[in-house]
Amino acid sequence: MDIKSTKLVALILMVLGAVMVVSGATTYSMVNTALKDERIIVADDATRYAGELVAGPFTAYEQANIIEKHAFEATGGKTYAELDREDPLHAVAMNSSFLRASLFTSVVAFGVSVLVMGVGLMFILAGWAIRNLASKNERVSV
Repeated sequence: MDIKSTKLVALILMVLGAVMVVSGATTYSMVNTALKDERIIVADDATRYAGELVAGPFTAYEQANIIEKHAFEATGGKTYAELDREDPLHAVAMNSSFLRASLFTSVVAFGVSVLVMGVGLMFILAGWAIRNLASKNERVSV
């Protein structure tokens, strides 16, 4: 591969990296805003973040855990699948299960967005390094 092609590949890597960083940051911000808009407050009996607004992966995870604790207390330790359909607590278990799944989905979205930003940063750094090496080789070969 000649130096011109190498520099083009480096530029493409850096542009793709920048797109990934911006996409990851945008996704992180959107999930953060959506959670804040729900105005969910971490329960007072939570191990961590009690009384804080659910707005990030750690508060969402903690709220999901405390929802599970409350649901098990309400159902006597039974899960949604273990309760009879006619049991009035069936709806409690179902709602808690859906809420937890939604919160865990946001935790995963935060994680994926951070991963995308990290990979994008690595693309930028790799492109920058390749471009610098190509420039050095260009000067040496002249």
